[in-house]
Amino acid sequence: MTPQPATAPLLIACALGIEHLALRAGDRGAAGGPVTVVRTGMGPRAAERCVSRVLADPSLGDAAVLATGFCAGLAPGMHPGDLVVAEETRDPRGTVGCVATDRLVKEIARAVPGRTVHTGPLTGSDHVVRGPERADLLRTGAIAVDMESAATLLTAIRAGSRPVAAVRVVVDAPEHELVRIGTLRGGISAFRVLRSVLPAFFEWHRSLLLPRR
Repeated sequence: MTPQPATAPLLIACALGIEHLALRAGDRGAAGGPVTVVRTGMGPRAAERCVSRVLADPSLGDAAVLATGFCAGLAPGMHPGDLVVAEETRDPRGTVGCVATDRLVKEIARAVPGRTVHTGPLTGSDHVVRGPERADLLRTGAIAVDMESAATLLTAIRAGSRPVAAVRVVVDAPEHELVRIGTLRGGISAFRVLRSVLPAFFEWHRSLLLPRR
């Protein structure tokens, strides 16, 4: 069956200017419905404020929400440019389950063949995680950490029932700590992957509106 165009909107949220630039540079030809890309600013409070404001717009009230951008990998063996598809996001305020993660994994593999995709819990932090703190978070079962995804998805579902997901690109990992995102090889690789993966987000969004068989 040929996918029909999506009609409900999609909100894609990222935090950093470089992430927003990557998403703006990506191919939007596969979008099946209205797409809004917002830069929330860094940190959980900024994400909460921005997403609350955007979803208060009646035209976006029922939007599916996808949090994306860069993250820190927690597990040994992760490399810059790997992708993380969250099965759930966590922070001290709660846990949010993500929707249709199997579809996201499939579409990401198609969009960026050869890239490793990790699935598991994505935890939130209110600061940049360094050094030994990674091991502490890994022991909780999380595979990656960022500062905005958990707050974005929790805010989204509190604003109304909707599909949510989080996809992050690993920009540093235990064996590959990044100091400045714009100058090191890992940051450049992550930028290119984030730019290339945008069509997978659109296919995920489209799939949510197809009849189930």
